[in-house]
Amino acid sequence: MYQPRSPYGRAPAYGSPYSSPVSVPGLLGQVLGITGVGFLVTACAAYLFRDISYGAGLVAVFAGFVLLFVVQAVRNNPPVALLLFYAFTFVEGIGIAPVINYYASLAGPDVVVSAAATTGFGMLVLGGVAFVFSVDWRRFSGIAAGALIALIIVGVISAFTHWVHPTVYSWLTLAVFTLLTLVDFSRIRAGGGGLTPVQLALSIYLDAINIFLALLRIFSRSRD
Repeated sequence: MYQPRSPYGRAPAYGSPYSSPVSVPGLLGQVLGITGVGFLVTACAAYLFRDISYGAGLVAVFAGFVLLFVVQAVRNNPPVALLLFYAFTFVEGIGIAPVINYYASLAGPDVVVSAAATTGFGMLVLGGVAFVFSVDWRRFSGIAAGALIALIIVGVISAFTHWVHPTVYSWLTLAVFTLLTLVDFSRIRAGGGGLTPVQLALSIYLDAINIFLALLRIFSRSRD
């Protein structure tokens, strides 16, 4: 995870037959509310554990992957799924704390603020694009999933061979997760596709985390 090339994975998109019908504005509000609190939890965890070692952070990342699948397993129990989602965001904050601390030391704390602010603004713009324009970005979900798999494979190879420059890989990560974000917002616009608000929030959260990390690397390199 802590190679500058490794994106976080995404949660499997399992639907829930027990999801209650909800209006699109109501669904969007729930998803953004859940995601927003999740980011606050992540930010607090990253700050509280900013001095932990990379090894401890790596353990937290593995714990986060386990929680991803647990959240999916309990998706039909919304209160438990929500609680586990917030546990996941807390663990993710611990996992990315060493990365944030490294780039803050390298380029200054303001680079973290810039990356976070740009991520927030970018997510707002992407959400607006998905909701305002008539393009159904879900038609590109297969391409986006394939691009994500290719990105992970390239990242693993580059971690050992330095095949792709870290900055180039960061731009590729930004492009892939931009497309995935449009797909996820289009899914919300279409009513969620049978997914629960927690599942949708998990997808948006993972999109934004990967965009944030990519921007953090790009902004840090630009100041070298």
